[in-house]
Amino acid sequence: MNSTFGNTPAICSRLLFANTKMQPLQSRCYPGNHDKIQSPHKTDNFIDNEFIPSSSQEWLEVHDPATNEVVTLVPKSTKAELEAAIHSAQAAFPGWRSTSILRRQQVLFKFTSLIREHIDDLAVLITTEQGKTFADAKGDVLRGLQVCETACGITTQLGGEVLEVAKDMETRSYREPLGIVVAICPFNFPAMIPLWSLPIAIATGNCFILKPSERTPGAAMMIAEFCKLAGVPPGVVNVVHGAHDTVNFLLDGPEIKAISFVGSNKAGDYIYRRASANGKRVQANLGAKNHTALLPDADKKQALVAIAGAAFGAAGQRCMALSAAVLVGKAREWVSDLVEIAAKFRMGPGFADGSDLGPLVSPQSRKRCEELIASAEAEGANIILDGRNQMPSGFPNGNWVGPTIITGVKPHMRCYQEEIFGPVLVCLEVDTLGQAIDLINSNPYGNGAVVFTRSGAVASAFQRGIEAGQVGINSPIPVPLPMFSFTGNKASVSATGGANFYGKDGLRFYTQWKTVTSLWKTGDVLSEEKQVTMSLQY
Repeated sequence: MNSTFGNTPAICSRLLFANTKMQPLQSRCYPGNHDKIQSPHKTDNFIDNEFIPSSSQEWLEVHDPATNEVVTLVPKSTKAELEAAIHSAQAAFPGWRSTSILRRQQVLFKFTSLIREHIDDLAVLITTEQGKTFADAKGDVLRGLQVCETACGITTQLGGEVLEVAKDMETRSYREPLGIVVAICPFNFPAMIPLWSLPIAIATGNCFILKPSERTPGAAMMIAEFCKLAGVPPGVVNVVHGAHDTVNFLLDGPEIKAISFVGSNKAGDYIYRRASANGKRVQANLGAKNHTALLPDADKKQALVAIAGAAFGAAGQRCMALSAAVLVGKAREWVSDLVEIAAKFRMGPGFADGSDLGPLVSPQSRKRCEELIASAEAEGANIILDGRNQMPSGFPNGNWVGPTIITGVKPHMRCYQEEIFGPVLVCLEVDTLGQAIDLINSNPYGNGAVVFTRSGAVASAFQRGIEAGQVGINSPIPVPLPMFSFTGNKASVSATGGANFYGKDGLRFYTQWKTVTSLWKTGDVLSEEKQVTMSLQY
C-alpha cells in the first residue's frame, strides 16, 4: 500500500521537540499515513499527571477507518483505576480552587499555546483514529482552540456583583467551582468537544475527569499531556477509558458534581436520567436532523455549494451537518445541479491530497447508513445519487459511503425520522416558506436550521418562526463562536434548560453562586440596643 500522500506531513511529536528545551511528548502520535502498524500500542490512563498503564484484562481495539487495521488498544479501566482518578481529583481540588485566578489564567495561556503549536500533531491522531481528512481534523482542533482562547479571558468573565443594600450593609456575589466534573465525549470531534469543557472547567477552579470515546482516545491523551506541560497541577485533569461500566461509575460517583455529554439521544437520555437521579448537574447535546430551506430567490451557486459541503463534509458525521433540504417552490428544479456538485466530491483516505471526505468511523456505522438508504428506496423515495458500493483505489477495507442524495422523501419515512450520521442528504418539497417552517418545526430535533434567500423579509420571518436553537441565514453550519453558547433545542438537548456548552452558559454550568451579606456598623452602638428581627436600617 502506498504510504506517501502528497505534502501531508508524517508527524511524530518527538521530532517537534528536537531543537527545544522541552521534553518529547509521551502521548503517542502516529506516522501520518495509513500503513499497517505492526505492534499497536496500548493506550494508558492519565492520573496525577502520569501515564499509567492499565491492569485491565479487557481491551477495545481502535481501527483506522480507512483500512480497518488496528492502531491502538484501549482499556476498560478497572474499578481501582477509576477510583484512583477520583481520589487524585479530590486531593487536588482544595489547592486548585484556592489558586488565584491570575495563576489559573497563566496556565491557560500556556495550554492554549501548546494546542496551537501542535495542531498538526493532534490532527494526525484524529485522522488515524476517526478517519477525517487531515484538513478537517485540523479544523476540529481549531474550533476547540477557539474555546481555549476565549477561556483565557476568565478574569473578565468570572466577576461577581456587589451592592450596598442598607446602611453599613452590603451583599456580594461570587462564582465558586463545583468540585469534580466529568466530560463523556463522542468519537466525531476528538479534540473540539473535550475542549468545549476542559478549559472552562479548570479556569473556574474545578477538577476535570475526561472519558474520551473508546474509538478515538489519542487526542484526549495529548490534550492531557499539554495540561501537564502547561503547569496544571497533578490531579486537576485526569483521563480514564472504557465503555458502559466506566460511564456508570462516573454517573454514580457521589464525589462528582456535574456531567457533560455529547452523543446520541439514547445514550444521552440514559445519562441525564441516571446522573440527575444522583443529584448531578447535566449538560447534554444529543441527536439532530438539521434542515435547510432553499428558496428560489437564493444565490443558486452559492447556496448549492454550501449545502453540499455542509451535508457531505466530514462524511456527515457531525451534529450540525445539513441532512435535510426543504426545497421551496421552483427551487426543486435545482436538484440536478446539486447532484452535479456532490458527484465531484472525492472520497478518500484522510492523509491523501484531494480527499474531500473520509470513511465512516466503523463498519457498523457504514452498515447502518446503507440500511437507511435502502429503507428510503423501499418506502418509495428516489436515490438520485447513490454512495453505496463505492471505494477509493487501494483501500478496499475502509468504511466507505459516498455522497448520497435522496428525493421524494416524506416526513414519515425512516430516512427522515432518524439521524443517519453519514454523507446522505434527504430532500423534501413544499410550495411556500410557511410550509417549510411548519415542516421543519414538526421534526422533533432542533439543533440547527438554515435558510438560503436574498430577501431580508424572508430571512426575518424564518428566524422568528423557526424553533431550532441555532439558525443560519445563507450560512450552512451556524455553530456559534465561543463568546456565545451552543444552543440546541427540543430533542437535540437534554431537559436542563440553559445548561449549554461554552460561553456564558458554560461558566454558569461549572460554577455555583455564593452570596455574602455583611454588616459592619460605623456608628456607636448603644449597649441596650437589641436585635431580634431581620429588619434592615434604611
